[in-house]
Amino acid sequence: MKEIKYIKGDATSPQAKGVKIIAHICNDLGGWGKGFVLAISKRWKEPEASYRKWYRERSENDFELGNIQIIQVEKFVYVCNMIGQRGMKTGSNGVPIRYEAVSKCLEKLSDVAKELNASVHMPRIGCGLAGGKWEKIEPIIKENLIKNEIDTIVYDFK
Repeated sequence: MKEIKYIKGDATSPQAKGVKIIAHICNDLGGWGKGFVLAISKRWKEPEASYRKWYRERSENDFELGNIQIIQVEKFVYVCNMIGQRGMKTGSNGVPIRYEAVSKCLEKLSDVAKELNASVHMPRIGCGLAGGKWEKIEPIIKENLIKNEIDTIVYDFK
């Protein structure tokens, strides 16, 4: 069985041959301006523009926790906006990360990765501003990507 591969580097510069999908967590409020999304926006404008449009038109689409949006940014590179975070701040409902939503997102991403014959690349999703714990996220990745034989690389920024 495959394992998650951990490397030091920048997840916006995926280290693999073939089709690559960069996965990251978004909130359900339409906010894009802190954390890993800034690195994405520095490289490509499309993921932010697509996310904001998806949010603006949410009454007519599937913008909600547990859903994903796939944006092609280069010939062999896609970005996956995953709505896995309720709000942006820790409050009376705890931290923003929603593990069930992350699991749904990764399940959908697994199907797309299989269709595209793609590897998946990500920072330690949900563990920064979203307040999640890697010991809870890692098993979700294993259950949804590794179990489905998707090459998965997690980047720890240098």
